[in-house]
Amino acid sequence: MNREDRYKITSYDYADLMIQGPEAINAIRNNPEFSIQVINNRYGVAYLPVDNITVNSIERFGYAAMPKIYGLLSYASLEASGINRIRNDEDYNLRGQGVLIGFIDTGIDYTNAVFRNSDGLTRIVSIWDQTIESENDYPENFYYGTEYSREQINRALQSADPFLVVPSIDAIGHGTMLAGVAAGAEIEESGFSGVAPEAEMAVVKLKTAKPYLREFFRIPDNVICYQENDIMLAIDYLLDVASRLNRPIVICLGLGTNQGDHQGSSVLGFYLQDIGTLTGISAVAAAGNEGGLGHHYFGEVNPSRQEETISLNIAENETGFSMELWGYVPNIVEMDIYSPGMEFITHIPSSLRLRETREIFFNNTSIVVDNQISESNSGDQLILIRFQNPESGIWRFVVEGTGDLITRYHVWLPMHNFISEDTYFLNPNSYTTLSEPANVMNTISVTAYNTENETLFINSSRGFTKTNGLKPDIAAPGVDIAAPGPDNTFIRATGTGIAAAHAAGAAALLLEWGIVRRNLPIMNNVIIRRMLVSGARRYDNMPYPNPDWGFGILDIYRTITFFVVEGLL
Repeated sequence: MNREDRYKITSYDYADLMIQGPEAINAIRNNPEFSIQVINNRYGVAYLPVDNITVNSIERFGYAAMPKIYGLLSYASLEASGINRIRNDEDYNLRGQGVLIGFIDTGIDYTNAVFRNSDGLTRIVSIWDQTIESENDYPENFYYGTEYSREQINRALQSADPFLVVPSIDAIGHGTMLAGVAAGAEIEESGFSGVAPEAEMAVVKLKTAKPYLREFFRIPDNVICYQENDIMLAIDYLLDVASRLNRPIVICLGLGTNQGDHQGSSVLGFYLQDIGTLTGISAVAAAGNEGGLGHHYFGEVNPSRQEETISLNIAENETGFSMELWGYVPNIVEMDIYSPGMEFITHIPSSLRLRETREIFFNNTSIVVDNQISESNSGDQLILIRFQNPESGIWRFVVEGTGDLITRYHVWLPMHNFISEDTYFLNPNSYTTLSEPANVMNTISVTAYNTENETLFINSSRGFTKTNGLKPDIAAPGVDIAAPGPDNTFIRATGTGIAAAHAAGAAALLLEWGIVRRNLPIMNNVIIRRMLVSGARRYDNMPYPNPDWGFGILDIYRTITFFVVEGLL
């Protein structure tokens, strides 16, 4: 990729489009209007002038081509998960040795003592900071950002001012928290230890989403958020690092989104599905913190064409947001939209030939409606409604079905932080609220619980997937958990992102036992998921799997001993 094309990756003057399939990749390569960055032979990112992104972009390029926007999913107990037992049992003594854990997040405070060996040297093998531009120091074949090696990090740690040598900073702290929970060293005086304290780490600090994409999906300017394509390239980078070092790797995803069909049909979802079958690779995803926020509605319309009304309260200070309705093949819904004053705004019709965008203005409110009867990746109907400066109050969406079948559909608002807490459905449904990519079957999807009273975190997202896929997989500690904070302090953290980090550390112990020690050298994420759900701790009075707890509570000691004792290896 030449210098001019490299510039387009980070420039706000250029937009990013997700490309799927060898034919599409080759077509873009041969089109002089576009530049392309190839992830592999199935996925790529095309760059074009941002002026090409207009009101009609969904109609022109398709929903899947627009990168989805991801946000953070966190706001230590080791005994409850069987971690201490698996460490202290002389037959196992697992601590993550020989395994990498990859973090794709806000970066890492590499100066923190929990990320160093006893000799003071770093346990971080590399950092790819996508936010720091360089002429030649980007990772090979990735073309943007700056890569810092283990040697550079150690030089920084030995200098009077480390950040003059390696200027990558985690100003937010989310990535540092997750890395500490998963792989932080034992600090005896503080009583702290990560789950896999001898695992090494590879880190990607994501660049924030481009302004045009925030504007397109109506995401506030002050919200921390990231693009789907940068996350995919981060995963590819981590796999490349693991391959070069010949190490098994766990990829920890403490990010999520409410965009998409909630059945794993995004471009990132397909990519994770692919790598889940590869030996020595595990991907762990946070379930999300959407269960108690009123951001999901589920509806049914019977064949007699009775209508159903969705009531949505929009906060006074809401500047804009997007809302997605997803149906089920073969049904098609139509919809009428009414303002808080019950003025009729527009009718969204049903037609098999329909793929249209319309823009409506009402007082100071702008509404863009994209109606796709057959969205390209899922085949289901998608109605995407984007509000700008919406009038506050209760909006009503009257939905009718077509045909002689019960018409079922879901509607999702944006995730927390992307929308005001006072914008919510009046009759929400807390289920089918797992964030993407926790809906992907080949990921390990983790919800959060409180180890003190063994109750589920109140805002944990619930399953199952839109197509009743059995997610989440397990529950891990995620309420009031000790994690590294600024200036070598420790803080208490809550959220399913923290639970995912805990489970990522547990997956690293499994990879140490299976791959590094050669007990199960064919281990991949499909096998790891099977082992974790089989060995999960369960209550006698609860059916499993269920959409709240998945298959039960993470217990790594029970997981390994179950397969050894039962002779299932």
